[in-house]
Amino acid sequence: MKLTVEATDGAARTGRLETAHGVVHTPAFMPVGTAATVKAMTPEAVAATGAEIVLGNTYHLMLRPGAERIERLGGLRTFMNWRGPILTDSGGFQVMSLAKLRGVTDDGVTFRSHLDGSAHTLTPERAVAFQHAFGSTITMVLDECVRLPTERATLERSLDLTHAWAERCKRAYVARPGHGLFGIVQGGTEDDLRARSAASLTAIGFDGYALGGLAVGEPQATMFRVLDATVPLLPADRPRYLMGVGKPSDIVGAVLRGIDMFDCVLPTRSGRTGQAFTHAGTLNLRNARHADDAGPLDPGCACPACAGYSRAYLHHLVKAGEILGAQLLTWHNLHHYQVVMAGLRTAIRERRTAAYAAAVATEDATTEEPTTPS
Repeated sequence: MKLTVEATDGAARTGRLETAHGVVHTPAFMPVGTAATVKAMTPEAVAATGAEIVLGNTYHLMLRPGAERIERLGGLRTFMNWRGPILTDSGGFQVMSLAKLRGVTDDGVTFRSHLDGSAHTLTPERAVAFQHAFGSTITMVLDECVRLPTERATLERSLDLTHAWAERCKRAYVARPGHGLFGIVQGGTEDDLRARSAASLTAIGFDGYALGGLAVGEPQATMFRVLDATVPLLPADRPRYLMGVGKPSDIVGAVLRGIDMFDCVLPTRSGRTGQAFTHAGTLNLRNARHADDAGPLDPGCACPACAGYSRAYLHHLVKAGEILGAQLLTWHNLHHYQVVMAGLRTAIRERRTAAYAAAVATEDATTEEPTTPS
């Protein structure tokens, strides 16, 4: 796996991440395909939005359908018919947020499945082995995710455990050409703990570095402050991945601070709940004002939802609970995110990233609130 930085504008950078399963142009947004599917989308439709890499989740896939079954069926890319690279999260966050009766020891995490209550153990070695069975292009280390806010002593203990697990993941990982293992920088919103984490992980040595534990309710300004303090401590020749972020304004702000890769459920989840990200702001298609609007969702957009359907029809689909509404709005939102990323790449090459980011942030700040439904 090789990152080539082709242009910079301040800390922002654009380039190519070459992998065994294709090239990813950075900055890149990865649609979330938690359970081997991007909800409401076919793989062909996801690719048509401009996405080059998607994300899967070890926690969900190890529970159903199981890593051994996926491996027998040719690996995750074959199983879900996705031709490009796949990054798989280790499952640590989902263990924290979804699992029942979670217990953490130095060895790993024991938990009961949120599906059927069955008992499981996830160690660093097993997390890596599962992702190897999936054939993941990018494997993520197992880290401990703690709920914020929390006491500093708890953060410090968690950080020590995360770094110990990262070393074990590195030892267990089977290196293959064009594949990579990413470490995850933790430390909450404490700049010195983030610095300690960055130093520990770079000393171990990874193919890329993620920042976890952000976009979990802290103000955007706090997240940007943490990025300002942490990103410069990470190797410039390796990709930097901000996990679980976010709105377009979060993304462009993070790119200004040197981040290369993103994922978030927001565009797909919003599409399934009647929300659309547009160049005029975020729209709520449940609102009555769209019921008689024969115009497109976003006049400047070329996605199928905008090219072939009116706001009135999309409003009808959403109100009627029709699956097509979720499909079209999800397609639009993912297309919109990829347009934002392509615009960022162009802006960096033309050295006008700050102005582009300001324009996106202005669009993002305009959000249509729910009104009286039709």
